[in-house]
Amino acid sequence: MSVPTLPGITVRTIASERLTTRVLFSGAEAGTPVLFIHGNLSSATFWEETMLVMPAGYRCVAHDQRGFGAADADAVVDGSRGLADHADDALALMDALGIERAHVVGHSMGGGALWQLLGDAPDRLLSATFVAPVSPYGFGGTKDAAGSLCAEDAAGSGGGVANPQFSQLLRDADRGDGEMTPRQIMNNFYWKPGYISPREEDLLSSVLATHTGERDYPGDSVASENWPQVAPGRWGVLNAMAPNNQPDPLRLAALENKPPVLWLRGDSDQVIADMSMFDLATFGKLGVVPGWPGDEVCPPQPMIAQTKAVLDAYAGAGGSVQEALIADCGHTPFIEKAAEFNAALHDFLGEL
Repeated sequence: MSVPTLPGITVRTIASERLTTRVLFSGAEAGTPVLFIHGNLSSATFWEETMLVMPAGYRCVAHDQRGFGAADADAVVDGSRGLADHADDALALMDALGIERAHVVGHSMGGGALWQLLGDAPDRLLSATFVAPVSPYGFGGTKDAAGSLCAEDAAGSGGGVANPQFSQLLRDADRGDGEMTPRQIMNNFYWKPGYISPREEDLLSSVLATHTGERDYPGDSVASENWPQVAPGRWGVLNAMAPNNQPDPLRLAALENKPPVLWLRGDSDQVIADMSMFDLATFGKLGVVPGWPGDEVCPPQPMIAQTKAVLDAYAGAGGSVQEALIADCGHTPFIEKAAEFNAALHDFLGEL
């Protein structure tokens, strides 16, 4: 991937014990580490402006995750582990850089990797900031705040639910602005429609650098007897977010060491929402996908309610949780509403 970086950002290729990838740095080398983990269909490029305005005293690090950007193309995603591949990669990167503990900020799918990190290695986290995170119960195929599966095989989630037209245009690295193109998806769903980033072309290049195929994006799938007749396979990033591959998120409440948590999101997010426009159950309810079995069997996933329930349990067991809701903002507040996002993040970190 060849995407220009902003002045003040340093680029290195780092080989950890798990992954060779592109890593971006800013700030004083001796500063307190802050690790930024990007979301699905993006790369470390998305974090550059955020990194550059961090207060003095922080060392910012952002890497291209497995399956994205300039990460090793041979390092595929084992979705049967949930997002553990991505969490383990982050820990291995910290080890390679000599970072014992860090503040970690995860966006969307990167927030899913952060759920995993928080549960697996809380002692490595100074704090956890979840930015419009995928539900701790995964994406698609669940029906209530407790994360109950709609079907035993998690039908309606995983690699088979991606729009085939979009997937083909992504493989073709299409830079057009027609229906279901990567540009159209980015400008209509990454942020609230109407916002256009001054770095649109660089961000689009980052999206197009997503690794595609049955072991990357979207991943493989299996046929199902349950609506919509497709269930998760084993490989690829969408299977890594399937609900049947997630650890029990209530394990977080039982942690002895509970790093402080900030949950930050936009109020107009169409991706992570209780009626997500990327959840097939939403389209079933709207009559777009035929055969929908109804709300009792397969309602749209209550993503926000699920995250709130898990964080309420975390707080109830003694954890510190702060919430910040940014008005008139979509799925990527650190780009669309940078001033509001930065104020919330800086205030949170400054209190620790």
